[in-house]
Formats: sequence, C-alpha cells, structure tokens
Amino acid sequence: MAAAATSDQSAHHVPVLLPAILNAVAPVQGRWLDGTFGAGGYTRGLLEAGAAQVIAVDRDPLAFELAESWAGDYGDRLILQQGVFSKMDSFASDLEGVVLDLGVSSMQIDTPERGFSFMRDGPLDMRMSQDGLSAADIINEAPEETIANILFQYGEERASRRIAKAILRERALEPITTTLRLAGIIESCLPRAKPGQSHPATRSFQALRIAVNDEYGELFQGLMAAERVLGPGGWLAVVTFHSVEDRMVKRFLTARAGAGGNANRFAPETEKVPPQFTLSQRKAVSADEAEVDANPRARSARLRVARRTDAPAGDIDAKSIGMPVVREVK
Repeated sequence: MAAAATSDQSAHHVPVLLPAILNAVAPVQGRWLDGTFGAGGYTRGLLEAGAAQVIAVDRDPLAFELAESWAGDYGDRLILQQGVFSKMDSFASDLEGVVLDLGVSSMQIDTPERGFSFMRDGPLDMRMSQDGLSAADIINEAPEETIANILFQYGEERASRRIAKAILRERALEPITTTLRLAGIIESCLPRAKPGQSHPATRSFQALRIAVNDEYGELFQGLMAAERVLGPGGWLAVVTFHSVEDRMVKRFLTARAGAGGNANRFAPETEKVPPQFTLSQRKAVSADEAEVDANPRARSARLRVARRTDAPAGDIDAKSIGMPVVREVK
C-alpha cells in the first residue's frame, strides 16, 4: 500500500481533544512520547506547541509510510519508533509526558483491505501490526464458547451466544473470510437497527478487533510502563472511546493517586504507599459541541490527565482496574 494512497487520509484525520490536552499540560516542553502515532495529529500538535522532542510509537508500519512526506521537517525533534506502547520503557525514560489515543486510526478504518470496517467489503483481518492471528483465524478456528466470550467480554454484546452459534453454523458451510459476510451473519441474529442506532455488527467488530490486537492487555501494560518512564512532574494524558477503556484508565489513575479508599472498613489497615500520580481533575473531559460538530468521532471520546509524582513506580493487578479477561476454551 503506497504512502501516496494514504496521504489523503492524513489530511482528513482530526486528532480528538488535542486542544484540551495541550491546555491541560501547558506549557508543553521537554521530551514526550506519543504512543499511538497514527496519522501524527498529536505528535505534530505537541511539537508545534513547544515539545523539545517527540518519540512517535505505532505498531502499524503504514503509519510511518504516511509520515514520510512531513516527518523530515522536524529533524531530530521527531523520532519514529515502530512497536507497541506497552514496551515504551525499552526505548524511553525520564519523559515530560506520554499521550495515548486509544481509538482505532481512521487510516485503518477507511482502508477496506485492513478488514476493520463492516461498511465496505474486505478481508477479515483487523491486525494493527499486520502480523499474527487475524480476525478470520479466530472466527474460523476458535471454539463456539471462546467466540461468545470474546463478543460478550470485549464488545458487551448481549446476543453473543446466538451470534457465536450462527458463526459456527455458517463456517461449517464455507470459511468466513470477508467483513461483509461476517456482518451479514451478525445482522441475521439481531433486530434491524432503528434510525439513529449503531449498526448491529458494531459491538462484535469492536470485540474482535480488541481480541486480535490484545488492546486491553496493551492498555494495562502501557499504563504501568508510562508510570515507569515519566519523570517527576511528567504528564500522562489518555483519550478513550468506550466505557471499558475509560473505566480501566479511571481506576488505574484513582488507585495510583491514592484515592481508591478502603473497600472494607473492618479490614486491617495496610501500609500507605506514596501516590505515583496526582489527578488533574476528577471527571473525564469530553469534547464540546463545536468539536463534535466538526469531528463526530469526538462524541464518545473521554480524556483523563494525571501528573507523575516522585514516588517509585510499582505494580497493580489487572483485575483491580476492571480489565476484561476472556477465558479460552480448548
């Protein structure tokens, strides 16, 4: 896929809640890491606001093809790093800030060949890194209960068992290899969407994408890695697009800010650990009406910002921050 074919997509990409991030962390300075580089909106925003350097991380090689036309303009202020943000402490340290936009990139959604969207036909892929197990592998090889668990745990799809049963019935006739065929199977299991409602396949496609790319595991590990690489006073800004991600980020930051409280007042007191973060605000920041009108993708976005203290980094249990886990059935 040529970089030229993707340049038009970058022109239409609008980074969500960028002004809110820049306002929350002003003045922007020092070294930052953009863990979800995509079309480069946050990276360019940070550089133009005053960041001395930005390490731009993405698991998708297409992101760096897209950036070839402009990355050189920033010289050594911009470092392109292919990889996953959960391993940021293997190539960064003592940062002034980390920003994560957890939404799927528009350049992935808008490219049928990547298989992320049910709106146009394409191979059932969904791999951000373009390697490893694809959505088609899961749909055609996983047991019925595993598929149902993925749809329910990762997509909060209430008809998960009905859909999984239909998938197994259809794949026995012929392998399910395209997005539209899978979308049609899902649609056949659910009531027709009313005007204004999302497409019936929305939750199932979200769930598969999350499973293929281990997005919840990546987020959990990434939050802990950010805690390790941020210097005292460093900023962590995370933009989420659905309730499960936002809940994970909220619980992580609340716990790390020492604001979690004691669930059982009769339990013996545990040793107080100095907080690793201070919260910039208790509530998540949402896009205002003007931003939503200009960029409908911003409607579901939620921003949470926290500032690193000088306390040592530590560990936290994934279950304590509400990370869904799919039990695989062999």
